Amino acid sequence: MIRLILVGILLLLSLAFFLQNQEQEVTLRYFFGLLEASTPIYKPILTAFAVGLLVSGILLFPPWVRSRIELRRKTKALQEAEVDLERLRQSIEKISGRSSASAPMEPSRDLADE
Repeated sequence: MIRLILVGILLLLSLAFFLQNQEQEVTLRYFFGLLEASTPIYKPILTAFAVGLLVSGILLFPPWVRSRIELRRKTKALQEAEVDLERLRQSIEKISGRSSASAPMEPSRDLADE
């Protein structure tokens, strides 16, 4: 939640910066002086900001996908372990149910004693 608030503040500040610098011009000189262009200063800054967001998104996408795959794998393993645990509990109940039915003379043990 804090990250979302910080990103919102950053976007509002950058929008205010872009709106305040609409009149100032800058001359862009491309590689080897082949082309020059005059443009408002906010356009190259906005472009650099967008490229930075794009690059960070591309760099963060593979770890995010890996973590989602790992989470899915561990969730499936946990569900299988829970099914095995339930199956073991049922088999223990069957065994203890048979032994108490076959030997009624044994004293019953309470779980509080253990």
